[in-house]
Amino acid sequence: MTGQGSSVVVLESGIAASSVSWARVAPLVAGFATVVTYDRAGLGWSDLAPHSCTALDAARDLAALLDTLGILAPVVIAGHSFGALIARIFQQTYSDRVAGLVLADPVVRAEWRAMTPMLSRGVMLSRRGATLARLGIVGLALKLLISGSHTMPKMLARISAGRGASVTERLTGEVRKMPAELWPVVAWHWSQAKSFRAMAASLESLPASVGQLDEQRPMGDLPLIVLSAASASPLAMSEHEHDARLSDRGAHIVVPASGHWMQLDAPEAIAEAIRGLLIV
Repeated sequence: MTGQGSSVVVLESGIAASSVSWARVAPLVAGFATVVTYDRAGLGWSDLAPHSCTALDAARDLAALLDTLGILAPVVIAGHSFGALIARIFQQTYSDRVAGLVLADPVVRAEWRAMTPMLSRGVMLSRRGATLARLGIVGLALKLLISGSHTMPKMLARISAGRGASVTERLTGEVRKMPAELWPVVAWHWSQAKSFRAMAASLESLPASVGQLDEQRPMGDLPLIVLSAASASPLAMSEHEHDARLSDRGAHIVVPASGHWMQLDAPEAIAEAIRGLLIV
């Protein structure tokens, strides 16, 4: 918890991301509000959960965290991707504890209502990643990639993971968007098997998580901003527009020159959305 001010903003990460993914946003928001960042079960510095890993489980864990921190007043939740789904389910379950929502490129629910071949492959690769992490291969590949080497880590990944070689390459692509001083921290997180096990559990539970949301429930006059990445698909845009209309004070904004990892591509846009929501 950092920052200042009576308003409390909770930053909710994507499906396999730790609190470090908000490194470019949190300092901006801390200038005008108190910011809470945390790691969901199994990610970052947190231990694996003794329960399932659905969005509702995460919402209940967040409620318990706020209780522990003594934060009883309504909070603003800014959620990225799967974190936006958690934010919606938290608001649905604990409506009196939410002062507003900022949803950054929310996960497209229509794509994940059932266990698709793509999702099954993601679960399989995550489990394979846990094995590679336990053997030290992920850590070595990330360390080499971060240091600037490319050929050797790609060779290591392909020998060890076959078609799963892109796992470490994709991770490193996102790591490089963060402040350089945090690269070793993220590499350390993803060198742990538990991070991949948590990702596998969350992916496997994704259809159940989507089913936990009442997608048509109106939000009344709750302040709501839905941010879409410029690269978002037409299906995503349509869903984001629909969600924004659920609140009488909802707004849908397309953020220029941003990809799905908006908090790394356009942190100022998210911070300004939060600031704007607080002064509505």
